[in-house]
Amino acid sequence: MVKDQLIDAFKTLLREERYGSQGEIVNVLKEQGFESISQSKVSRMLSKYGAVRTRNAKQEMVYCLPPDLAVPSTKAPLSQLVLDIQHNDVMVIIRTSPGAAQLIARLLDSVGKKEGVLGTIAGDDTIFIAPVKVQDIDFTLQKVKELFANQSVLPSS
Repeated sequence: MVKDQLIDAFKTLLREERYGSQGEIVNVLKEQGFESISQSKVSRMLSKYGAVRTRNAKQEMVYCLPPDLAVPSTKAPLSQLVLDIQHNDVMVIIRTSPGAAQLIARLLDSVGKKEGVLGTIAGDDTIFIAPVKVQDIDFTLQKVKELFANQSVLPSS
């Protein structure tokens, strides 16, 4: 019961898009009566629920939850977050909706080398993908596009 209340309070705080540090989240949760909360617990919760740091309406860096609170399990929500996929002969670059890049990069890191993805670097709305082999970048590009199969969202390269 208390665990469910903590999770609800945690998600409510992140939806406010006001808290830029884990310490701030800990302090507010303690003020709400969750005395045993620690920074490490907040850190684990941020990771578990896919929280990302992004700019709020005041242009402050804050923690927030992605729309589905975790890695979406269907292709439709992901394809709506991906705006563009292309390559420059060295890296694949993905443009996403603001705040979605880290969520999508985590998914791409999980598909790994068999799909041609050596690793990713994600900002707020841009992901750089290092292909396993630069010579096979077209293969990597095709595999990444297949993950986000809604072609009406993705322009052709």
